[in-house]
Amino acid sequence: MLEAQGLNCIRDERALFTGLSFAIHPGELVQIEGPNGAGKTSLLRILAGLASSDGGDILWQGESTRRNRDRYNHSLLYIGHQAGVKAVLTPFENLSFFQKSSGKKDPDAIWSALSQVGLVGYEDVPVAQLSAGQHRRVALARLWLSDAPLWILDEPLTAIDKQGVEHLTRLFEQHAEKVGIVILTTHQDMMSTRCPIRKIKLDGGVWR
Repeated sequence: MLEAQGLNCIRDERALFTGLSFAIHPGELVQIEGPNGAGKTSLLRILAGLASSDGGDILWQGESTRRNRDRYNHSLLYIGHQAGVKAVLTPFENLSFFQKSSGKKDPDAIWSALSQVGLVGYEDVPVAQLSAGQHRRVALARLWLSDAPLWILDEPLTAIDKQGVEHLTRLFEQHAEKVGIVILTTHQDMMSTRCPIRKIKLDGGVWR
């Protein structure tokens, strides 16, 4: 379980949210909603340990993430709004680097991930020569390589077509069914046929 306890976030002398508390349980698919500037990305970055809160704490499996940061980092996969891939490397090289950072080496799994995102045939093309949508698919291919139980995803459906959105939604459902947690933001409408999507709105500092 992931718990937020009394989180505060102040940016440019403005409180995005204060006293924010919630719990997300294994098997949940959670979509965070709210207008631009409500603090959605800031919240995700705080949950992922990429930004500090201005108060409060985050617990993973009942333990503060401050006490065992390495354990928590190995339990999560964060994909931000930017693709976060090396433009000078090819898709295969980017995924190989990601896989090695997890202590693994499995070329077959990389080929499978590339197939899932429709990039077979582009595996040796430098990412700099690919389209914005293909950039995004290189980043998202990491989802098929990850064993992390907690996925934190900022706008994962950006630059993805309708068929791709449906494909990713099925992957999110499968991850939740395996007792994983998916927390995401998106401006697109999501529908799940196998797993209810818990929608939580952040608006003016109010958590609903």
